[in-house]
Amino acid sequence: MALDPSNPAQLHSQSLLVNGRRSRAVSALSRGLAYGDGVFETLLWRAGEALWLEDHLQRLASGCRLLGLETDLIAIEDDVAQLGRTIDSAGVIKIVVARRAGGRGYTPSHSHSDRVVASFPAPGGDNYWQHGVRIDLCQQRLSPQPTLAGIKHLNRLEQVLAARELNERSLPEGLMLDTTSAVVEGTRSNLFIVRDGRLYTPDLANCGVAGIMRQRLLASCDNSGVVATLRRLSVAEVLAADEVFLCNSVFGIWPVTAIGCVHKPIGALTRQFQQQFSDVFHA
Repeated sequence: MALDPSNPAQLHSQSLLVNGRRSRAVSALSRGLAYGDGVFETLLWRAGEALWLEDHLQRLASGCRLLGLETDLIAIEDDVAQLGRTIDSAGVIKIVVARRAGGRGYTPSHSHSDRVVASFPAPGGDNYWQHGVRIDLCQQRLSPQPTLAGIKHLNRLEQVLAARELNERSLPEGLMLDTTSAVVEGTRSNLFIVRDGRLYTPDLANCGVAGIMRQRLLASCDNSGVVATLRRLSVAEVLAADEVFLCNSVFGIWPVTAIGCVHKPIGALTRQFQQQFSDVFHA
């Protein structure tokens, strides 16, 4: 069974593997801890398997190549399977690959990494799937960094600050803008809007995470004939959209029913996508 990570007494070695061993110990000098020198993936375990594991591992491998990190994908698969067997029905598995201690200052002296794989309880959110979610714009902005755009690196301070902001406002999610005021994504999700029957999602060439659920949705558009466009989206365009929804590979698809004081209907295309993926998230 996945355990509660907020309760230290319950987070024991059975829910955490470090380099394939049941342990809670990682070097205090890890470059992942010191500099965010690493990458991570968060995936859903459901019905005895890790959802879209190959997609997650491909993105993980891409991030490792960019950072110059060695990693063993077969060992990670084994770790995921081992922890998955401890999950009763549904849970979340997080994979972290971080550069080991070594090197002076920012300059790394090697490509060796530690891998940490942990399991957690599946989050709630079924109510948001059905009834939609109220969100707002975050004040915290995303900085442009084309080199790192798309991957899930360990540097997440912008999301941490935005999440604190949303927590103070009792909002489950919010939209993050870049420094040019373009809408990029949610703090933990990707954004889609519908206008005149066409689907739009922000281009992530300068910043943002290219989510696995986003990838799957775009592929489903190719197969179903829905026109999907990746481009810059302004706040005005998002507020004027016929439909708005958020997605990630853990909670699936959340219709947006309000952005601040601007209310939105749950539209037909949003429900169509939910129906396509309902067996994945709600079987």
